[in-house]
Amino acid sequence: MNAPFRSATNQVSLADLSDPGELRRIEAYVAAHSDGDAFHRPAWLLGAAAGTGNRALALTLESGGELAGYLPLIEIHSPLFGRVMASSGFGVGGGLLVDQPAKAKYLFAALEELCLRRSVQSAELRGGVLPKAREGWTIKRDSHCGFVLPLHLDDEAQLGSIPRKQRAEVRKGLAGELSVSTGTDQRHRAAHYGVYAESVRNLGTPVFPRRLFDCVLDTFGDNADILVVWEGSQPVAAVLSLYHKGAVMPYWGGGTWQARRLRANDRMYYELMLHARRRGCDRFDFGRSKTESGAYHFKRNWGFEPEPLSYGVWTAVGAEARDADPTSNKHAARIELWKRLPLKLANLIGPHIARGLG
Repeated sequence: MNAPFRSATNQVSLADLSDPGELRRIEAYVAAHSDGDAFHRPAWLLGAAAGTGNRALALTLESGGELAGYLPLIEIHSPLFGRVMASSGFGVGGGLLVDQPAKAKYLFAALEELCLRRSVQSAELRGGVLPKAREGWTIKRDSHCGFVLPLHLDDEAQLGSIPRKQRAEVRKGLAGELSVSTGTDQRHRAAHYGVYAESVRNLGTPVFPRRLFDCVLDTFGDNADILVVWEGSQPVAAVLSLYHKGAVMPYWGGGTWQARRLRANDRMYYELMLHARRRGCDRFDFGRSKTESGAYHFKRNWGFEPEPLSYGVWTAVGAEARDADPTSNKHAARIELWKRLPLKLANLIGPHIARGLG
C-alpha cells in the first residue's frame, strides 16, 4: 500500500520500519504527543514482532508535509485464534495517535483496507482515538480498567500510602529472609522467565516465547529492566518493567507457588516503587486488568482506583468476531486443562500458542 488515501493536504502511507530516519521521526512524534505511551514506540513494535515471529507495520498520516498521525500495528497469525491487526500487539496500550481527531477517518479507512488486502479479518485498537459510529466497529468501554498512582518522595511515605491490610502483607515480605536485585543480564533474564513461565502455567495461560522478553529488553535499552526477589539463590518473584515519560509499568510479572507464603509478590511491587522513584519516575502504572477479575481487586487492595479503558474492535463483513479472551466461557475448559500440565510440557508447547494470542 503506497499512499492509498489522499486529499489536498492529507496522505496515509505504510511506514518504512527498516529506515532508521523514519524510526527516529516516529519516536519523536510519540514522545511529543500527549497520549503517546510505551506501546506506541517503534521499540515496542519491533521488539514484540521480532520476539513472536509476527510482522510489524505502521500507518502514518502526512498533513502539509508533516507527520500528523500514526498507528502502530502487529499482524498476528494464529491457527487457533485467527488473524488480527493489533495496536499494539502484545501490549495493553497503543492505538491511533493523531493531531486532529477529525483526520482519524483517513487512518481508520487505511487500516480496514490494509486488513482486507492482507486477508486479516479483525483489528483491535487498545486505546487512542476510536471511531464513532463507523460500520464494522464495536467499542468496548467496560471490559478492562487501568490503574495509575503517583509515587511518593521517600520509602516510608511510599509504605504508608499503601492501605493497612496490604501494607501488613508488604511488611511480612520485608521481614522475611529475601533479597532483591535488578538488571538485564542473562542471570536476571533466566530468573524472570523461569518464574513467569511457572506463574502463567498456574493461571492456565500459555507462556510467551523467551525471545519476546529478550527482544523487548534489547529494543528498550535503559527504558526496561527486571527486578527479582530471591530466597537464597532461588528466584521466587520477578517482573519485567517498562519506563516511559516518568512512569514505571510492571508489565510481565509473577511468582512461584512459594511466593504467596513468602509474600514475595508484595515485596516485589513495593521494591519496584522504590526502585522506580530512584530512577526518577513519579508515577506507578499498574497496567490494565479485566474488570472485576482477581488482578483488578489485587490492585485495588494497593490503593489504586480503576479507570475504565476503551478499545475498538473491527470485524470484516461476514467474518466471525475473534475471541482470544482467556476469561471467555469458550476457553474455560482449555484453561483448566493447562493448569494441570507438567511445567516442562507447558513451557515446551506454550510459546507456539502464545505467539498467536497478541
